[in-house]
Amino acid sequence: MASDTFSAGDLTAVIGDNAADGQHRAGYNGLGSLTHKAEKTNLFVPAVAGLNLEHIFDGETQDAPGESKIFFEPRNAPMAFKKVSATEAELHQGPTPTFFLENWTTFKLVEPHYVDFAFRCRPTQHAFKRGYIGLFWASYINAPDDKSMYLRGKAGWLQHCTPAHNTLSTALHEGESFEMTFARGHRDCLYMNLSPLKYERPLFYGLFRDMTVILMLDRTEGVRFTHSPSGGGYNRERETTNPAWDFQHVTPKYEVNEDYGFKGRLVYRPKCSRDEVLKEYEGWKKG
Repeated sequence: MASDTFSAGDLTAVIGDNAADGQHRAGYNGLGSLTHKAEKTNLFVPAVAGLNLEHIFDGETQDAPGESKIFFEPRNAPMAFKKVSATEAELHQGPTPTFFLENWTTFKLVEPHYVDFAFRCRPTQHAFKRGYIGLFWASYINAPDDKSMYLRGKAGWLQHCTPAHNTLSTALHEGESFEMTFARGHRDCLYMNLSPLKYERPLFYGLFRDMTVILMLDRTEGVRFTHSPSGGGYNRERETTNPAWDFQHVTPKYEVNEDYGFKGRLVYRPKCSRDEVLKEYEGWKKG
């Protein structure tokens, strides 16, 4: 089984591994679909996914010209889907061919409008040539009218909406001190291009039709938020691009056979105020 459908409260989600499944294309894992009782349109581009583990990177190891198996290693390495319960699933990827990184992701639907997720990884060899582990998740949003991600900065809300793919893409935490390095000639990509914006709290929200989408993480250390106005391709029906609302987790140093990870929550609810967005975060943080 590559995927299954899960429901709790107002939400219904299709969770799956990186195998093809109907109109869902091979290579994309995570949430193939997310709908709410108040909004039947899939939040994510149906052919791809949300909360999709997209890249494993070290700033140096690259594909041969014209190839992308290393750049998109999570798409290409075998991944297994497991239904844990009526509301929970787990994805497992054994040590990958290039970086030898084993990883597990759990997704659990929680009433009334939450998807809780947890990621854990284990480097099994010293394969990251620049000493850090870079990980990147993509969520391809289904042609929203507003393509922006809204970040919480020290002085208030920040609108993160980049003018083009691979341009001013990644916002760091205001206290971030680790500088990722890259080999000369490294391919241009979202995680290399930095925004002048700095966030304070590890969350962002976006707007989809009459809904609010909130993504929050349990830490700021190593967390970076990334935007693309067109990462999900083009929607011909709505005559607009599908933005990507992404995030990264960077581990500056690691030990072989030690586990690293984080937890997060995706909130999908009818449109709410910014005060309510912060209340969602504070309530989850306390819990």
